[in-house]
Amino acid sequence: MTSNLITEDFTYQMSVMAAVAADDRKAEDIMVIAVGEVSVLADYFVIATGRSKAQVRAIANGIKIKISEELHREPIRMAGESDAGWILQDYGDVIIHVMMPTEREFYGLEAFWGHAPRLDILEILPQTVNSANVAVEV
Repeated sequence: MTSNLITEDFTYQMSVMAAVAADDRKAEDIMVIAVGEVSVLADYFVIATGRSKAQVRAIANGIKIKISEELHREPIRMAGESDAGWILQDYGDVIIHVMMPTEREFYGLEAFWGHAPRLDILEILPQTVNSANVAVEV
């Protein structure tokens, strides 16, 4: 039971780290879905949108570097780097999807996994919310 808690904490930490790294690269509509609550496919999906193929690549690369440097993990599989309409990074328990808006809308992962709990992005990225609030107050 203790090892499950450690694994869950690690996968949660990885999903949060991916969301923060995506935010650092100005990703939009960042979402963390706890798919492990309804599937054995993974514990978490992290979904983010980039506005250009160059930005999609930069977001995916930023996530990969952050996880590699901080958690010493590399993706088991990656797909989509050459086209960059949808880059997938599979870390086993965490699967990251960085997509162009058209791909994200067409494939509708949020709708497909709509029955899975979503993490509150405001809790995951508090520094973004705080800086946004400061900008609004000024």
